[in-house]
Amino acid sequence: MADEKDLHARWATTLRRTTEGGALESGAPDPAPYAERLLARWSEPQRKYHTTDHLAAVLDHVDVLAEHADDPELVRLAAWFHDAVYAPDRSENEERSARLAERALTEAGLSERAVAEVARLVRLTVTHDPAEDDRNGEALCDADLAILASPPDAYAAYAAAVREEYGFVPDEAFRSGRAEVLRQLLALPRLFRTPYGVANWEAPARENLTTELDLLAP
Repeated sequence: MADEKDLHARWATTLRRTTEGGALESGAPDPAPYAERLLARWSEPQRKYHTTDHLAAVLDHVDVLAEHADDPELVRLAAWFHDAVYAPDRSENEERSARLAERALTEAGLSERAVAEVARLVRLTVTHDPAEDDRNGEALCDADLAILASPPDAYAAYAAAVREEYGFVPDEAFRSGRAEVLRQLLALPRLFRTPYGVANWEAPARENLTTELDLLAP
C-alpha cells in the first residue's frame, strides 16, 4: 500500500502551495485532519483497485503532467477527491465525491473559484472527455487513465483488482459489461489528450485494452 505519511505530506504541500497562490484564505483550519479523513475513505475495505495506491499513482502522474495544466495544484486536489466516495455498486460516486470536495474545501478556506474548479474536475472523471481547451481537465483525465498504459504485468494486476471490486457480479455478466467498456475505450479517437499522454501512453494502453478484450472472449 502507499506510504500514508508521504501522502499526508503531499496533501499539506498542495494546500500550502495553493495558499501561496492566493486560493486559500487566512484563518483556515489545520489540513492534517482532512488528509486523515480522505485517507480513511481511500482505505475502505470494498476497494481493491481504487485504493491509496491508485491515489498515489494519480498524484505521481499529475506531477508528470503538471506543466500541461493551468492550475496544477487544483488538479492535485481534484485527484485527492476524484474517487473519495466509491462504492462499486453505485453510479453516483463522482457526483458524491464532487459534493464532498465542495463541502470540505469550502470549510478548509479555499476560494469559491478554486472550490468550483476542483469540483468540476472531479465531475469530469465521469466521462474522461475534457474540452479541447481544458488543460486542467486533460491533465487530470490523463493521470487517471495512465494505468491503462502500464507494463503487461501491472495491467494484469489492475484488471484483476477491478474484477475483485466487482466480485458481486456473476462472471458472464462481468465479462459482457467489461468487454463493452473496453470496446468503448478502443473506439475513442484518442484515449489521452496531453502531448505527453499521446506520445507515451496511447499505444501501450491500446495494446493492453486489446489484449484484455481478447482474453474476455468466450
